[in-house]
Amino acid sequence: MEDVNIGKNIQEFRKTKNLSIRELAEMSGVTPSLLSQIERGLANPSIHTIKMIAKTLDVPLFSFFMGFHDTKDLVVRANARKKMIFPENHNFAYELLSPDLSGAIELALMTLPPQSYSSEELMDHDGEEAAYVIDHKIELHLENQVILLHAGDSVRILPRMKHKWENPFEHEANVIFAITPPRF
Repeated sequence: MEDVNIGKNIQEFRKTKNLSIRELAEMSGVTPSLLSQIERGLANPSIHTIKMIAKTLDVPLFSFFMGFHDTKDLVVRANARKKMIFPENHNFAYELLSPDLSGAIELALMTLPPQSYSSEELMDHDGEEAAYVIDHKIELHLENQVILLHAGDSVRILPRMKHKWENPFEHEANVIFAITPPRF
């Protein structure tokens, strides 16, 4: 478990509300010097003090005990995705849609040009995945079956199920995956 910096979290919420240390201190009934020391990690606030600060900032008390995430780190811009392209396989590609692999789930986009496949052999992995076909149609080789999926169809692939994707058709196919645990 990672250490949580309560003071840093209080500071982040204070800044989000555009309050100075002095303003938050006065509104919550603590001294500016104590609030400054809490934010810098030089003082440990009592539960009562944390409750007063949380009430003033209008945030749940538990918010101070969670890791703080800058929302800009949670967004992946279309032009900044991590990509894996396989030129030897008609430019078959994976793009990571989630910001990174640090979470419990990964979101990816697979682009299968005509006459391409995700792998030569059926593959498996420990995680579970769910897939959604965005456009056209594609074949899913799942265990010893071939399943034709059309745009709008989705499928759940259980852990250790052998599978591969193949596009024997004339149009590029795009499939979005949610995979857990992440494995890009």
